[in-house]
Amino acid sequence: MGGGPSTPELAAAVAGAGGLGFLAAGYKSAEDVVAEIAATRELTDRFGLNLFVPGPRAEHGRYGAYVDGLRGENSETGEPRWTDDDWEAKLELLRREPVAAVSFTFGCPSAEVLDGVKATGAEAWLTVTTPEEARRAAAAGADALIVQGHEAGAHQGTFDDAGAGEPFGLLALLQLVASESELPLVASGGIATGAGLAAVLAAGACAAQIGTAFLLCPEAGTSEPYREAIRAGGPTELTRAFTGRRARGIANRFLREHRDAPSAYPEIHYATAPIRAAARERGDAERINLWAGQAHALAREEPAAAVVARLNAEARQALEAALRADS
Repeated sequence: MGGGPSTPELAAAVAGAGGLGFLAAGYKSAEDVVAEIAATRELTDRFGLNLFVPGPRAEHGRYGAYVDGLRGENSETGEPRWTDDDWEAKLELLRREPVAAVSFTFGCPSAEVLDGVKATGAEAWLTVTTPEEARRAAAAGADALIVQGHEAGAHQGTFDDAGAGEPFGLLALLQLVASESELPLVASGGIATGAGLAAVLAAGACAAQIGTAFLLCPEAGTSEPYREAIRAGGPTELTRAFTGRRARGIANRFLREHRDAPSAYPEIHYATAPIRAAARERGDAERINLWAGQAHALAREEPAAAVVARLNAEARQALEAALRADS
């Protein structure tokens, strides 16, 4: 939900309805995150924060030709660069501004980092996309595992994007991780109805992380061309075209023309960021990242609290129906 859709209003609305809303700290300075935390505290006292774990720099030879090709097509192309997304400063601000839970994606922080987060009273949740990543996260001291299937919209939380193998579907991955881990599991990927929520609970999850189903909520910061693309629907693909890291979005012109994008995050993210910003200003959905899960066609235009209430009610109905069928 980073890059626009995540807002204090959305996190607070989810929390007020009985869920745990998260703020996305990715792409923002530590100072901007402090301001968003303050704005959220005005609305609710229970929410979480998601952090991007910084990865290694990519060699110029890996992405240079791709960026040169972008420059030939787009005058707005930016300069590729590496940053750690203000990692240390964000960890420091969590000591001053503790939240209920901190989730991590793109890697496995050290045990020292996780211990520091837990010392603030927060739980440390790690996103995993394979059984091996789940083992590493557990060994590092995770309090819970966010088990992300390839159905999920936006970035895959893979520890090593360049070395990523065949992606796992959510139900298969849940069963594999549950068979060897006693940690609480939070299911993520393609959950847009109460029936989907019930399915992951039956498969071993204790909760679900849901994003795409909230993109059309009035509290979300989703841009208008992005909203129109969700309404129109269409197939999704995993792509590195926009950021240099594998992510799922609705296939548009830019995605289709750049299926050869290499693994180089955040270098490619910074190269395409001005292209995407200019396209949003023009209302051009063909040149922006339209992150969405495979079940995005089920997203509804309704308040976030209504989404939470509907999913809870539908899940209860689905589980009760399954019990009746069994008897």
